[in-house]
Amino acid sequence: MKALYTAHAVSTGDGRNGHVAGGDGLIDFDVRMPPELGGPGGAPNPELLFAAGYAACFHSALQSIARAAKVDLGASSVEASVGIGKLDGGDGFGLNAVLEVSIPGAPRDIAEGLVAKAHEYCPYSNATRGNIDVEIDLVQAAGE
Repeated sequence: MKALYTAHAVSTGDGRNGHVAGGDGLIDFDVRMPPELGGPGGAPNPELLFAAGYAACFHSALQSIARAAKVDLGASSVEASVGIGKLDGGDGFGLNAVLEVSIPGAPRDIAEGLVAKAHEYCPYSNATRGNIDVEIDLVQAAGE
Protein backbone atom coordinates (compact mmCIF):
# COMPACT_ATOMS: atom_id res chain seq x y z
CA MET A 1 0.00 0.00 0.00
CA LYS A 2 1.23 3.46 -0.83
CA ALA A 3 0.03 5.89 1.85
CA LEU A 4 -1.87 8.90 0.53
CA TYR A 5 -1.84 10.56 3.96
CA THR A 6 -0.02 9.77 7.20
CA ALA A 7 -1.19 11.07 10.58
CA HIS A 8 1.35 11.61 13.34
CA ALA A 9 0.71 11.76 17.07
CA VAL A 10 2.93 11.58 20.14
CA SER A 11 2.01 10.26 23.58
CA THR A 12 3.96 11.67 26.52
CA GLY A 13 3.65 11.40 30.27
CA ASP A 14 1.94 8.38 31.79
CA GLY A 15 0.44 6.72 28.69
CA ARG A 16 -3.30 6.40 29.30
CA ASN A 17 -3.02 9.12 31.95
CA GLY A 18 -0.74 11.31 29.90
CA HIS A 19 -0.91 13.70 26.98
CA VAL A 20 -1.32 13.29 23.23
CA ALA A 21 -0.48 15.78 20.51
CA GLY A 22 -0.66 15.63 16.76
CA GLY A 23 2.18 16.74 14.54
CA ASP A 24 -0.12 19.24 12.83
CA GLY A 25 -1.34 20.79 16.11
CA LEU A 26 -4.98 19.79 15.54
CA ILE A 27 -5.05 17.62 18.65
CA ASP A 28 -3.25 18.55 21.84
CA PHE A 29 -4.87 17.32 25.04
CA ASP A 30 -4.58 15.15 28.11
CA VAL A 31 -5.95 11.62 28.11
CA ARG A 32 -7.22 9.77 31.16
CA MET A 33 -8.22 6.21 31.90
CA PRO A 34 -11.96 5.92 32.45
CA PRO A 35 -13.19 5.15 35.98
CA GLU A 36 -14.27 1.67 34.78
CA LEU A 37 -10.57 0.86 34.33
CA GLY A 38 -9.53 2.41 37.63
CA GLY A 39 -8.66 5.83 36.24
CA PRO A 40 -9.86 9.33 37.09
CA GLY A 41 -11.87 9.88 33.88
CA GLY A 42 -12.73 13.42 32.87
CA ALA A 43 -10.75 13.41 29.61
CA PRO A 44 -10.72 11.47 26.33
CA ASN A 45 -9.22 7.99 26.29
CA PRO A 46 -7.83 5.83 23.46
CA GLU A 47 -11.06 3.84 23.07
CA LEU A 48 -13.12 7.02 22.70
CA LEU A 49 -10.72 8.30 20.05
CA PHE A 50 -10.85 4.95 18.23
CA ALA A 51 -14.67 4.95 18.37
CA ALA A 52 -14.81 8.48 16.93
CA GLY A 53 -12.39 7.57 14.15
CA TYR A 54 -14.19 4.34 13.26
CA ALA A 55 -17.63 6.05 13.23
CA ALA A 56 -16.43 8.86 10.96
CA CYS A 57 -14.48 6.55 8.64
CA PHE A 58 -17.30 4.00 8.29
CA HIS A 59 -19.84 6.76 7.70
CA SER A 60 -17.64 8.23 4.97
CA ALA A 61 -17.26 4.80 3.35
CA LEU A 62 -21.03 4.31 3.51
CA GLN A 63 -21.66 7.68 1.87
CA SER A 64 -19.14 6.95 -0.87
CA ILE A 65 -20.72 3.56 -1.64
CA ALA A 66 -24.20 5.14 -1.64
CA ARG A 67 -23.12 7.94 -4.01
CA ALA A 68 -21.69 5.40 -6.44
CA ALA A 69 -24.95 3.43 -6.28
CA LYS A 70 -27.01 6.64 -6.58
CA VAL A 71 -28.84 5.88 -3.32
CA ASP A 72 -30.07 8.63 -1.01
CA LEU A 73 -29.16 7.73 2.58
CA GLY A 74 -31.28 10.45 4.14
CA ALA A 75 -29.98 11.77 7.47
CA SER A 76 -27.71 8.76 7.99
CA SER A 77 -25.52 8.22 11.03
CA VAL A 78 -23.03 5.73 12.41
CA GLU A 79 -22.58 5.28 16.15
CA ALA A 80 -19.49 3.32 17.21
CA SER A 81 -18.95 1.74 20.60
CA VAL A 82 -15.49 0.38 21.38
CA GLY A 83 -15.02 -1.91 24.36
CA ILE A 84 -11.85 -2.95 26.11
CA GLY A 85 -11.43 -5.98 28.34
CA LYS A 86 -9.15 -8.80 29.36
CA LEU A 87 -8.60 -11.42 26.69
CA ASP A 88 -10.27 -14.78 27.32
CA GLY A 89 -7.83 -17.39 28.56
CA GLY A 90 -4.75 -15.25 28.34
CA ASP A 91 -2.83 -12.25 29.43
CA GLY A 92 -3.38 -8.84 27.99
CA PHE A 93 -6.33 -6.85 26.80
CA GLY A 94 -8.39 -6.77 23.64
CA LEU A 95 -10.97 -4.59 21.95
CA ASN A 96 -14.38 -5.09 20.39
CA ALA A 97 -16.52 -2.72 18.37
CA VAL A 98 -20.20 -2.30 17.64
CA LEU A 99 -21.39 -0.03 14.83
CA GLU A 100 -25.03 1.05 14.84
CA VAL A 101 -25.93 2.34 11.39
CA SER A 102 -29.02 4.40 10.61
CA ILE A 103 -30.05 4.83 6.97
CA PRO A 104 -33.53 6.40 6.96
CA GLY A 105 -33.40 7.15 3.22
CA ALA A 106 -33.15 3.59 1.89
CA PRO A 107 -35.26 0.45 2.32
CA ARG A 108 -33.76 -2.27 4.54
CA ASP A 109 -32.69 -4.62 1.72
CA ILE A 110 -30.79 -1.84 -0.08
CA ALA A 111 -29.40 -0.43 3.19
CA GLU A 112 -28.08 -3.88 4.20
CA GLY A 113 -26.22 -4.16 0.89
CA LEU A 114 -24.70 -0.69 1.31
CA VAL A 115 -23.57 -1.51 4.86
CA ALA A 116 -21.94 -4.76 3.70
CA LYS A 117 -20.09 -2.97 0.90
CA ALA A 118 -19.02 -0.15 3.26
CA HIS A 119 -17.60 -2.76 5.64
CA GLU A 120 -15.44 -4.08 2.79
CA TYR A 121 -14.37 -0.56 1.74
CA CYS A 122 -13.71 1.15 5.11
CA PRO A 123 -10.02 1.24 6.13
CA TYR A 124 -10.93 0.79 9.81
CA SER A 125 -13.01 -2.29 8.98
CA ASN A 126 -10.13 -3.66 6.91
CA ALA A 127 -7.67 -3.01 9.76
CA THR A 128 -9.87 -4.67 12.38
CA ARG A 129 -11.12 -7.63 10.30
CA GLY A 130 -9.89 -10.85 11.89
CA ASN A 131 -8.26 -8.92 14.74
CA ILE A 132 -11.18 -7.83 16.91
CA ASP A 133 -14.87 -8.68 17.09
CA VAL A 134 -16.85 -6.13 15.07
CA GLU A 135 -20.64 -6.21 15.08
CA ILE A 136 -22.55 -4.04 12.63
CA ASP A 137 -26.23 -3.43 13.29
CA LEU A 138 -28.53 -1.67 10.85
CA VAL A 139 -30.76 0.00 13.44
CA GLN A 140 -32.93 2.03 11.06
CA ALA A 141 -33.90 1.94 7.39
CA ALA A 142 -36.61 3.73 5.41
CA GLY A 143 -40.12 3.13 6.67
CA GLU A 144 -39.02 1.92 10.11
